[in-house]
This record gives sequence, structure tokens and C-alpha cells, in this order.
Amino acid sequence: MAEMQEWYATGRRKSAVARCWLRPGNGTIIINKRPIDAYFGRAVLTMILMEPFELTETQGKYDLKINTVGGGLAGQAGAIRHGITRALMVVNPQYRPILKKAGLVTRDSRVKERKKCGQPGARKRFQYSKR
Repeated sequence: MAEMQEWYATGRRKSAVARCWLRPGNGTIIINKRPIDAYFGRAVLTMILMEPFELTETQGKYDLKINTVGGGLAGQAGAIRHGITRALMVVNPQYRPILKKAGLVTRDSRVKERKKCGQPGARKRFQYSKR
């Protein structure tokens, strides 16, 4: 009996981390043991997540099992997209130029800047009073 092939990749965005397992199937996506529609309320986040499949024309060819932790829903959607991109490149290295051109291969390293002490925010200062 042949073992079912499975590919793994990790994606990151902001403070979210997504572990993605990709296997041949019919396009079922399970995120943290819930279907994609139950996990993401907004259609925009689902669109972000599906981008790598649309670019490589592999919609419905792979089943996904995803564990994601940290951040909010938008950060998690970005992390999942990054993980899917990396997993697809493991499946077929010829997808890399297509995904690279779309800017999906590079990890989006923008993270919230920390708040500095004695200030109301990261950059904002208290109002200056001359008198």
C-alpha cells in the first residue's frame, strides 16, 4: 500500500504563524479543525488565502490542513498564504517564478512598532505647550 504524499511548510505574517500541510485531494481546507467558511467570516480573507492556487492554476487539486496561532484574522490569512506558497514550491519548484513575480514568496516583515515610554504611542508625542 502506497503512502499518501504530503508536503509541509510554515508561513508567517505580523505575529501570526501558520503550519500548512498540503496533500492531493479535492480542495478541502481545514483551519484549526474548522472549515474555512466557519473560520474566516470575511470573503476578503478567503480571497487572500486562495491567491497562490489561482496563480498556479491548482484550485481544487490539493487538500489543506492548517494550524495557525498568534495575531488576528488578517495576519493569520497572510501567514496561511505564505505557508501555502512555500508548500506549493516544495510540490513543484517551477511555480516559484510565478509566485515570486506576484510577491508571495517574500515574507511580509512589517510588524507593529512598540510603544515608547513617556509617549502615547510608538511615534506620537504629547502636545507641545509653549506656556
